[in-house]
Amino acid sequence: MGNDKTELGAGWWAKNLDEVDREVARLAALCKVRLLDPGIIERVLQKDATVCGAQNPRAFDKLCHGLMMHYHVRDKVVGAIGEAATQEVVADIVANIQKRLGKQLGG
Repeated sequence: MGNDKTELGAGWWAKNLDEVDREVARLAALCKVRLLDPGIIERVLQKDATVCGAQNPRAFDKLCHGLMMHYHVRDKVVGAIGEAATQEVVADIVANIQKRLGKQLGG
């Protein structure tokens, strides 16, 4: 029975993380930020708008907050399902986003 609760929790957390990451990807595409290129996430978190290919201050601000939310939710997921399972969830999310957006986000 404990495994059912873990599986249910894993699915719930994966869905929440996926929703946050889809919004982050949408905002990154709006701002033309190659989010998956090395060092770009850190620069966005430092509110360095020079990483944008298109100026959209409101979307960039939301992108910064979305990334902070990603890390907050990711920490919760690690606590619920463990680091290894969380890495698998994140990898699946990134792969699905890349299928939809191609190389727009870098990587």
